[in-house]
Amino acid sequence: MDYSKTWPNLDESQIMMMDQINQFAQKTVAPVASHHDQSGEFPTENVKQMAEMGLMGIMVEEKWGGAGLDTVTYAMAMESISAACASTGVIMSVNNSLVCYPIQAFGNDLQKEKFLKPLASGSKLGCFALSEPGHGSDPAGLKCRAEKVPGGYKINGSKNWITNGREADYCILLATINPELKHKGICAFVVDTKTKGFSVNKLEDKLGITASSTASLFFDDMIVPDECLLGKEGEGFKIAMSTLDGGRIGIASQALGIATCALEASKKFASEREQFGAPIAKLQAIQFYIAEMATRLQGARLLTWFAAQRKDLGLPFAREAAMAKLAASEAAMWIATKAIQVHGGYGYTKEYVVERNFRDAKITEIYEGTSEIQKLVIAANELAKK
Repeated sequence: MDYSKTWPNLDESQIMMMDQINQFAQKTVAPVASHHDQSGEFPTENVKQMAEMGLMGIMVEEKWGGAGLDTVTYAMAMESISAACASTGVIMSVNNSLVCYPIQAFGNDLQKEKFLKPLASGSKLGCFALSEPGHGSDPAGLKCRAEKVPGGYKINGSKNWITNGREADYCILLATINPELKHKGICAFVVDTKTKGFSVNKLEDKLGITASSTASLFFDDMIVPDECLLGKEGEGFKIAMSTLDGGRIGIASQALGIATCALEASKKFASEREQFGAPIAKLQAIQFYIAEMATRLQGARLLTWFAAQRKDLGLPFAREAAMAKLAASEAAMWIATKAIQVHGGYGYTKEYVVERNFRDAKITEIYEGTSEIQKLVIAANELAKK
């Protein structure tokens, strides 16, 4: 991708960095993506090399082990990695958006030294535990309980759909000190997954992003010290909602990457596949598909980067992040579907990447807030205007 033509105010250092990331994605990540997809094997080597490149803590300040870059650069990097392998992309997204961000934004210096530095440098990996078996889109209804005990908290409960849950060293855990208080009773904790009482149970057998683990977590009388409390008691809901706003930029960028891969594969196939004595790219029907795929992708990309820029400028961005997530995920699903159509029967086979794009795209309409939740967020912001 020529980034200089996509976003007008990128500086030379950003363009050079993205060229390096794109080369890494295409030369190192993409060639092994099919293997990881079919085997379900965690892409350990990819993650190790991303850590060395500073991609596991892109937006974290350098003094805390991060790269100290902006959200727009993060969005571009996420798109590039996800175009090569969506599983690798979401591993990177969770560590950046859902784990490093809340510790940097709400943690104290001791927590940053102990948890943020190794997470941002990539020597440790994190997960974010909010969803529960009966509460996915309703975070105020959490049942996971944190009971105050001398010197800390005793935690009991379970969590579902946790990306990186099997491999994580640290977990951002949301639990309630009193269910009757609803969102006002929720607390956030940074938990070492080696803590007694923490266990990983079921691993989901998924349609897509198969090389990224999705686990159920259990907490059985797990005792965490007071210093693991992130922010103050009762601030967990605020922390979670703020974290998810940024996380939606990450998932929107993942969706862009999936869509980019599907579009590029379709352009290549259409130029090489011949029917009726000429490449199918000469057929108007195929040209119309390519035109609309490119338009939907670019529209979603600009929405995503606009949300990222607002975040960098310190402006409210919840509405824009929801718009980006909605537009990018639905564009990815549409583009992946049409990419299979362009490929015909070949697109339905695992020999061609668009089959994987189709399976990977669907989850972007679901996690970190379904498309319906994004519409509620957007509507609430629109209707609140005077």
